[in-house]
Amino acid sequence: MASVQIDGKHKCGGFLINPSYVLTAAHCDKSGNMTVILGTHNITHGYTFGSRHMDVKFYHIHPGNESKSLLNDIMLLQVNDSDVFLVLQIKLVAGWGKKTTKGAVSAKLMEVDVTIINAKQCKKYWGKKTTPSHAWCVQVYDRFISFMACNFHNFSQGYSGGPLVCNNVAVSVVSFKERNNCNSPKLPNVYTKICKFLSWIKAILEGVKQELD
Repeated sequence: MASVQIDGKHKCGGFLINPSYVLTAAHCDKSGNMTVILGTHNITHGYTFGSRHMDVKFYHIHPGNESKSLLNDIMLLQVNDSDVFLVLQIKLVAGWGKKTTKGAVSAKLMEVDVTIINAKQCKKYWGKKTTPSHAWCVQVYDRFISFMACNFHNFSQGYSGGPLVCNNVAVSVVSFKERNNCNSPKLPNVYTKICKFLSWIKAILEGVKQELD
């Protein structure tokens, strides 16, 4: 699990997909000094044994991304340390973020089980805001840990960009949820499907490899 930070403050989650790249949500792109922390459990402890703090060299936002609708909400961050490859055990959905709408961001990494809702229900709930072929709707049953940004135009809640993991494989990226209603959400959360963007991810990774060769 990665903490994507702006000017030293946690903004989004993410996860390492190879020694040089972190996958996160496109709407996590904001002005400021972007860094990535890997291998830490508590993001308030700074440098801890086994953690890695890395600057972001470049970021690649999917060309089809639409900032208002959050369509194709996916981004690759190229980090400056190609020698580290950390594999962390994650249970389904994890991240640092708020437990309630007006609560403080959690310093400790949290995790929760979720259930995927079928595409028809997803479209019924969100309409034009999501494309079922490129996203999953997910229901969180633990109200104490209500995941994703309360305002999907503001990722400061801290969970955006984190992975949804099934059978130890990252299958989607946290994108958005119902606005300003973490305490008693009525709409399912929305995740960007990674499988729909594999060709784009592969093209970027292979392009960087060719440059290094």
